[in-house]
Amino acid sequence: MMLRLRVSFPDRPGALGQVARVLGTLGADILQVTVLERETGRAVDDFTVAWPGAADAETVRERLSVVPGIRVEAVWPTREIPGAAPDYDLLKHVATEPARAFATLVDAVPGLLSAEWAVAVSSGSGELVHRSWQAPAALDGEGGLLGVKAGDLTPLRPSTLASGSHRLMSLPVPGAGLHLILARPEGPSFHRAELDRAARVVEIVSIIGR
Repeated sequence: MMLRLRVSFPDRPGALGQVARVLGTLGADILQVTVLERETGRAVDDFTVAWPGAADAETVRERLSVVPGIRVEAVWPTREIPGAAPDYDLLKHVATEPARAFATLVDAVPGLLSAEWAVAVSSGSGELVHRSWQAPAALDGEGGLLGVKAGDLTPLRPSTLASGSHRLMSLPVPGAGLHLILARPEGPSFHRAELDRAARVVEIVSIIGR
């Protein structure tokens, strides 16, 4: 099975190799490593791994956490394709058909950030304008994200927030009167590096779409 692991470890020479060796001894095949931060003496990386069998997230977490200095922040399933360039693919499709720029963005952006689904809502009313195939039909009420108000979902700046078990990211789409909202039901909150990446993609799409 494909898993994504967010791991924090001491930022010193050889530490990344130690993490890789530990994953190897546990039977994991490392497919991709994404650097998220290098601050305050620690590093935070996301590892995309192929794990043999149907190992559950808690088992993976427990087996890694016994190693001194390694802290497993999250383990969750992923459908991302290591080595692919989904940012470029998304922008190519937007440039090919700019009239559908924002619909294409909503459909494709979950794959960029290991999210489950995305929606575009009106910045003013909070009305749902477009949703990816796994998104709920509504953001409140039955089948929606209970307890989330439209105003909470449409901050003035790119932001992360939470609703129950969902980790959310909300980004205003410049010049379109829309907000893009991504959800990750499993796994950690969106990292600021992921927020910055999404904001750059949204900015480019908004330029092409206008």
